[in-house]
Amino acid sequence: MKCYADVIVRPLITEKSMDGVASKCYTFEVAKDATKADIATAVETMFKKTKVVKVNVINMKKKPKRYGVHRGFSSEWKKAIVTLSEDSAPIAFFESMN
Repeated sequence: MKCYADVIVRPLITEKSMDGVASKCYTFEVAKDATKADIATAVETMFKKTKVVKVNVINMKKKPKRYGVHRGFSSEWKKAIVTLSEDSAPIAFFESMN
């Protein structure tokens, strides 16, 4: 099993992801090879008193980018939306952002 620090790369703080905090849906950038089970155990290990109900995973594809005459692509990454149970404690990091 992987360490939770290897699975969860960083939390995603966007306007859309902060709208989900009220319904206990939290968004993270995760490792490309992480599975739903890995993500669920990593969140429960990293944040105590949480119980994961559902994990949705989205593979974010690369997009063409341009800077002046130089062209390239943004990197591919994986996003996970984690839904917690109603009786679990909220994640304090996201709660402090509101």
